[in-house]
Amino acid sequence: MSTNVLRTADGWWAVRDARAVRIDTRAATTAELIADRAAVREAALSDETGTPVPDLVALSPVTTPCRVVAQMVNYRSHARDSGFTGDIPPAFFRKASGSVSGPEQAVVRPSHVRFLGYEVELGVVMGAPLPVGTVVEERDLPSYVAGLVITNDVSARDVQLTKTQFYESKSYPTFTPTGPYLALLEPEDFAHLLGLRLRLSVNGELRQDRTLADMIVRPARALTLLARFQPLDPGDLLLTGTPGGTALKAPPKAVEKIGSLLPPALKWRAFFRSQARNSHYLRAGDLVTAAIATPDGRIDLGEQRSPVTDAN
Repeated sequence: MSTNVLRTADGWWAVRDARAVRIDTRAATTAELIADRAAVREAALSDETGTPVPDLVALSPVTTPCRVVAQMVNYRSHARDSGFTGDIPPAFFRKASGSVSGPEQAVVRPSHVRFLGYEVELGVVMGAPLPVGTVVEERDLPSYVAGLVITNDVSARDVQLTKTQFYESKSYPTFTPTGPYLALLEPEDFAHLLGLRLRLSVNGELRQDRTLADMIVRPARALTLLARFQPLDPGDLLLTGTPGGTALKAPPKAVEKIGSLLPPALKWRAFFRSQARNSHYLRAGDLVTAAIATPDGRIDLGEQRSPVTDAN
């Protein structure tokens, strides 16, 4: 069974049901904690009463700096929403690790951003070095992956689309809420990954709801493709894509054809005028909740609760 680990300003905790036991470790980083699995197991098996989890203020269980890499359009439902047809070539992009924030920390919308999007994603946390040229088979995943986290790939869509890039639009501070738990996996847990269900709600309204069975490129294949050019180290984070249900969706084909005939400035002005009527973009005062778990609770990454605020 997986072991859930929570991080606070005071250290690391092993979570059992609704209580947490402090882990006796000197680890300051996620990589150091992963290397001290004996201490994690000792705390998880302890007969201490522990501390109620609601009494603890959770930080991101992924410490920074680290590499944050993300997969683009990696669920079939998201591909349909985005207007893709046929085969979709695997693609990756980077996010600044300064965007990583805690699971209950506010997502701050920069003053120049009008269209703020959400994307619940399963985060894969590396447990061993992945050198360039590595080939990862499904059976090899336990040798490279230490655990899983909930992530939200928050996106400034007006920056992303007009500048045709991802790094800035997805890298502002607080744009990668992570946690609450790092689920450290045992080898037998990997057989249950496809049962993981990703759910995201805004103000209690369910927006995204899919299992990993909807995923196009699964983690072992993704790591193999990534290792063609990008090494990873313990503690690095791979965001594995989001299901359908995001605020941003492709326009109807007829509208898209008309838009292609317009000068870029006019095209984007018309597009964002239509997006202004889309109530699914995030606004100050919204509460985004995200959860990832298997139906039987064997792997349960907890619930992330992120309020949205505007920059001062």
